[in-house]
Amino acid sequence: MTTTASTPAPAADARALGLAHYAARGVLEHVLAQHGITFQEQVVLRAAVTADAPQTPDDLIAQVQDSLKADPADLRVTLDALRVKQLLVADGAHLRSTDAGQALLATVGAETAPITARIWGGIPGEDLAAAGRVLALVTERANTELATLTA
Repeated sequence: MTTTASTPAPAADARALGLAHYAARGVLEHVLAQHGITFQEQVVLRAAVTADAPQTPDDLIAQVQDSLKADPADLRVTLDALRVKQLLVADGAHLRSTDAGQALLATVGAETAPITARIWGGIPGEDLAAAGRVLALVTERANTELATLTA
């Protein structure tokens, strides 16, 4: 939906947030599918690649579970799939990304960069800053509610 001076912008709410998330995720999943990798695999691989120190499988699962709210058993399956695809390898008690894993993330990043630029381009910086503040607050509050529900 494009807004103009005569068309008020819709208020941000959970539905608008969800629609934006799934639209953007759909774009990413389309690119990932061309490389035979799922969204969850990409998130776990990125966590391994960007970690400051080598991660154990449990470290990666905890980190990604916190972000995706995914079932730990599903994340273990994802780790196994990344090993089978030779994107992660065991290094003692830790997992590390392979050259192929790092190259895959670089390729996906290069392929999504122009799409991302088209999606985000032209949005005023002050709007992005406001949206960032709101999304951070929504995330914090939702995480608090989830912790209460699962305690």
